[in-house]
Amino acid sequence: MPKPEEILLSSEQIYSGKILRLNVDTVVLPNGRTTTLEILRHPGASAVVPLKEDGRVILIRQLRHAIGGFIYEIPAGKLDPQEDPKDCAARELEEEVGYRAGSLELLTSIWTAPGFTDEVIHIFQGTNLQIGTQNLDQDEVLEIVEWPLEEAMAKIQDGTIRDAKTIIGLQMVYGKKK
Repeated sequence: MPKPEEILLSSEQIYSGKILRLNVDTVVLPNGRTTTLEILRHPGASAVVPLKEDGRVILIRQLRHAIGGFIYEIPAGKLDPQEDPKDCAARELEEEVGYRAGSLELLTSIWTAPGFTDEVIHIFQGTNLQIGTQNLDQDEVLEIVEWPLEEAMAKIQDGTIRDAKTIIGLQMVYGKKK
């Protein structure tokens, strides 16, 4: 949706898939110039930093085709239509790592790449974890890893963890502990 500082002249949807839509928008910018922008429309997502009582975080090492390999991430997934972000976080936590959180606290909501997408990820901290039932989607290839929070922070510094939502979530949880 355009901001008041710009004027939307037209919007054409050129692709619609199961996760996103691609629109080509023509806008008049605040400087008076007209331009065409390619915008990926995304329903949004939720992510969870699962923190165990002993200070370990649960992460996943997941295959991501777009980057050509495995990366370390916090559990996350896209919002269903009209789904509350907290409900999505709870669902994804159990589906991906097999835990339920007794408490989910919103840490922040981030725009992933506002230059070309409207995707927002709501990042939660999950505590009071209890064993649930893992139920992976057909396209999810992952393994579960647990590290002390301090070790996860070191893995951000050494480049092992490079996923933005994961870095932000871990840093926010770490900052709360200080």
